[in-house]
Amino acid sequence: MRRTVVAAAVVAALAACSGSDPEPYVERPVEELYNIAMSEVGSGNYKAAAKAFDEVERQHPYSSWATRAQLMAAYSYYEAEDYDDAIIALDRFIQLHPGNPDVPYAYYLKALCYYEQVSSVARDQKMTRLAHDALQEVVNRFPTSEYARDAKLKLDLTVDHMAGKEMDVGRYYLRQKQYLAAINRFKAVVDGFQTTSHVPEALYRMVEAYSLLGMQEEAMKTAAVLGHNYPGSEWYEDAYSVAQGGQPVTDTARSRGWLPSLPSLW
Repeated sequence: MRRTVVAAAVVAALAACSGSDPEPYVERPVEELYNIAMSEVGSGNYKAAAKAFDEVERQHPYSSWATRAQLMAAYSYYEAEDYDDAIIALDRFIQLHPGNPDVPYAYYLKALCYYEQVSSVARDQKMTRLAHDALQEVVNRFPTSEYARDAKLKLDLTVDHMAGKEMDVGRYYLRQKQYLAAINRFKAVVDGFQTTSHVPEALYRMVEAYSLLGMQEEAMKTAAVLGHNYPGSEWYEDAYSVAQGGQPVTDTARSRGWLPSLPSLW
């Protein structure tokens, strides 16, 4: 009896679904559809705008308006912070229209989709690396475009951010007294991020770690490198003191804003 009742319920549900009227398809002129989408953009309704631009292409796929609608849909997804759909739309636009004059903008907007998702140095830096690579592609492909200059500025910020992540991990290892692991992280900053503002501190932290390991010769060599490249740096003054057998000057480092909320490392 129970099986019969369940079966009847399923049949009734299926009948109800099949009996519901689907949303009617209304074909409209391409200009009308495009203007509706632009109106949604003007009102800040970006999700609705993206769907409206998609409708332009769906109803008029071979129109010149469809090409513009593809890019505007990507822009609308970006403004709605729907970055995944924006990237998909941009990749499709680039693939379908490689010679379009708006392709540089498409690459730039794709880079921004990654850049807007860059998180703090305490978190995984996958998006930072993706943003870096996408921005570098803009610079490499379109060096004279109007987007190259801003891409270069943001590229420098992503590099500094990745260096900051290495520093954050290195300081963690110092706090855990894993000095060799810390040295490797700081070396990565010195070798791979030479143009960033983190290098003087990285060299100083290496001096600290070498000193705590009893490797005074390495500490002196690293302090000498710091002094040669950053002779006026306060980090060099502290490094020289530590290399001579002094204590790490963590309070001074914190007062410079490098470690605003961390307890003393020692």
